[in-house]
Amino acid sequence: MNATLFELLGRADAAATAIAASGRPSLDHGGLRALAERTLVTLNGLGIGRNDRVAIVLANGPEMATCFIAAACGVTTAPLNPAYRTDEFEFYLSDLRAKALIVEHDSVSPAIDVARRLGVRLLDLHPRERAGDFELRPRDAAAAGAAASPPAQGGMGVPEDISMLLHTSGTTSRPKIVPLSQRNLAASARHIARTLAFTPADRGLNIMPLFHIHGLIAGVLAPLVAGSQVHCTPGFNALKFFAWMDEAAPTWYTAVPTMHQAILGRAGKNLDVIRRHPLRFLRSSSSSMPPQVIRELEEVFGAPLIEAYGMTEAAHQMASNPLPPRPRKPGTVGLAAGPEVAIMDPAGSLLAAGATGEIVIRGPNVTAGYENNPSANGEAFSQGWFRTGDQGSIDADGYLSITGRLKEIINRGGE
Repeated sequence: MNATLFELLGRADAAATAIAASGRPSLDHGGLRALAERTLVTLNGLGIGRNDRVAIVLANGPEMATCFIAAACGVTTAPLNPAYRTDEFEFYLSDLRAKALIVEHDSVSPAIDVARRLGVRLLDLHPRERAGDFELRPRDAAAAGAAASPPAQGGMGVPEDISMLLHTSGTTSRPKIVPLSQRNLAASARHIARTLAFTPADRGLNIMPLFHIHGLIAGVLAPLVAGSQVHCTPGFNALKFFAWMDEAAPTWYTAVPTMHQAILGRAGKNLDVIRRHPLRFLRSSSSSMPPQVIRELEEVFGAPLIEAYGMTEAAHQMASNPLPPRPRKPGTVGLAAGPEVAIMDPAGSLLAAGATGEIVIRGPNVTAGYENNPSANGEAFSQGWFRTGDQGSIDADGYLSITGRLKEIINRGGE
């Protein structure tokens, strides 16, 4: 369980396709590993090394996927929503204490001016011919010519290194920073790959945003560590989904319920595409899926829909309905699928099957705690268990149902 991300990526056939995208030659797994090594040499040469924070503001697509993976092998990544406004970038780049910001070479994002004002080094990403292949160059001439001190620690990271920082959703309270180590990400990727029985023959069609834990881990990292390939789209577009499906010939895709419902709304006009490219399964996470929609999707696609339960603090997946022939129970989020899952009462005692209480988890994919926030950690952890803030129960067969929310948030389209 102590493999690093680079070690996990090294288990795939070097000649097999890793990253694909419309209209471009694909990048194989050997090329992806070479990209990670080359990217870290560049970052180290600029004085950026292990546990240094690098924010990434890139549009959805193959370079966002590979930039996250390559950088996460040896520095601390912080993927940010490209649609943020100036004040939001000001908050996140300051709160993260970012040492560098990666943007597209022709980007005019408001993050650029914010980074300059904060003294954050700007790095331009220049795509190369193959999907996902790129090189990094300093944007400012002065920065390009300046001699950088070697980082305190360079090269590939170790399991304990922080590989990614994401903020929790903040409503009335300040968003909290969730540090996720290489061990956390590697464990979650393995859990998802095992749950979905990924093989090198699988091809995923990624339509999820790649600044969210769902897209980054389930959509990209998990299939890649299993040696399969990911076709990266520019982001979800119901009008283009079936054209992408025809091109990518996927065996699966993952999405949030609002996306699935939009796809279902256009499926009737695209039954020929569905017949040409039968899916092994569909996956849904980030919010609950109405059982009627599950039934309709399964009928149209002729494949099981696997509903999963995840959160940022668990590096995504915590529970999942299983693949056939094991039974799926619509209305539940399935069985524990990686970490241990239990139900706890307000006093901290674990409850028996059928009882309702707070859903708690523990395992190698769970964050060790929020950054610089002892009060939040005191509330979130109890006797080694992380309190999810969700209310639920586990039935006699081990299937988890979510019955309510103890910590109020607003969920808009899975975000």
